[in-house]
Amino acid sequence: MADQITLTFNDSNFDADVLRSDIPVLVDIWAEGCSGCRQLAPVIDTVASEYAGKAKVGKLEARSNLKTALRYGVRVLPTLLLFKGGNVVLQRTGIIDKADLQILLDQHLIRE
Repeated sequence: MADQITLTFNDSNFDADVLRSDIPVLVDIWAEGCSGCRQLAPVIDTVASEYAGKAKVGKLEARSNLKTALRYGVRVLPTLLLFKGGNVVLQRTGIIDKADLQILLDQHLIRE
């Protein structure tokens, strides 16, 4: 469910790839059979491509990575978590369109 630019996160790589990242990381927590997750998937892939180098964007499948999903209290899918400096700076549940997601991301990107 991820393209070549969209990263795949899991319980084993989460701390290294997300929490220790030196740039913001957007994590889409999803599950098979979730219609909202299917609707959001192309938006995540497009944002991953457009923000390459400025932010990491990836997906974490909730059912096979319960440790991480539970760690962040995920109860509704899809859930988006934005991490900066290892901390959650934004949590959003449900579907979001590309323009609104870009506005949220831009608020947390390092200005050059």
